[in-house]
Amino acid sequence: MGYIREYYERMVPLQESEWAIIAAHFRRKRFKKHQIITRQGEVEQYLTFIEKGIVRFYIPDDENELTFNFCFEKEFACAYDSFLTRTPSEYAMQALTETLAWQISYSDLQKIYVQTRVGNCLGRLAAEKLLLVKSKRELSLLKLSGKERYMQLLNEQPEILQSVPLKYVASYIGITPQGLSRIRRQIY
Repeated sequence: MGYIREYYERMVPLQESEWAIIAAHFRRKRFKKHQIITRQGEVEQYLTFIEKGIVRFYIPDDENELTFNFCFEKEFACAYDSFLTRTPSEYAMQALTETLAWQISYSDLQKIYVQTRVGNCLGRLAAEKLLLVKSKRELSLLKLSGKERYMQLLNEQPEILQSVPLKYVASYIGITPQGLSRIRRQIY
């Protein structure tokens, strides 16, 4: 659980008593490679901190799944809109690799917000971070070409290119696998 504390303390210092309350509400969970963590149509019950592994966010479809996000080690993963609104998720989350995670339920997170001074601050800062990432991604999809999005990914998130199958990378940057192959041939 030390990674969770590190993550939080990058935002705000924690007192031991607050950390004890927070840590008591997380549960360790293992997910097998390709295991679904959250299904489309289910209400997200957990905020998940990835200790080890990779999680993919996607919209399931029989013909073309649409991958739109990845989370890696030492990051939180969640169908956050479903988690907050308590409504069914429009997408699914899947472990791309064997994944070791720590989870906290919605109700336990609400308890932390009430029981600790720092809880609401951490929640707000995490939500702000998610909003900024989402806004940057939306703008890149609207303003940049497929090649520019690939180059941005190469420069800013090379871990995606190193550890995620290219068919998911292509979907993530909004192009076909064939388009990604053409871009990669031009660059390398």
